[in-house]
Amino acid sequence: MIIYGVAFLALCTLVGLFIGELLGKLLGVPANVGGVGIAMLLLIFIGSYLQKRGLMDARSEQGVEFWSAIYIPIVVAMAAQQNVLGALSGGPMAILAGVAAVVLSFAMVPAIDRFGQKKPGAAAAESLTSAQR
Repeated sequence: MIIYGVAFLALCTLVGLFIGELLGKLLGVPANVGGVGIAMLLLIFIGSYLQKRGLMDARSEQGVEFWSAIYIPIVVAMAAQQNVLGALSGGPMAILAGVAAVVLSFAMVPAIDRFGQKKPGAAAAESLTSAQR
């Protein structure tokens, strides 16, 4: 059912926000540190796990897809709450952290792309074994 997908997304969000708050306290920052990102990672990894096991049906996925369609406006609204001027006046460390996160994210795209592709030899061997059966 669609409501299960929405409940799954809500659970990932709550757990991610809790972990983000916990990270903030451990780092001595009076803010949520990466809670939304952690929630999205949980959603991706746990959702993939449930799909592989056949525990999430197509109707439940519709609930997750519904929220993914309005994800960008939600992120824009959350970013509007951040104190950008305060972060910029906080010194070069805040700017350096932001630039480093963007550079690392861009650098990871080719690595993740290579990780997801099959090797040419593996595809040929796979087709031979299926043809022999």
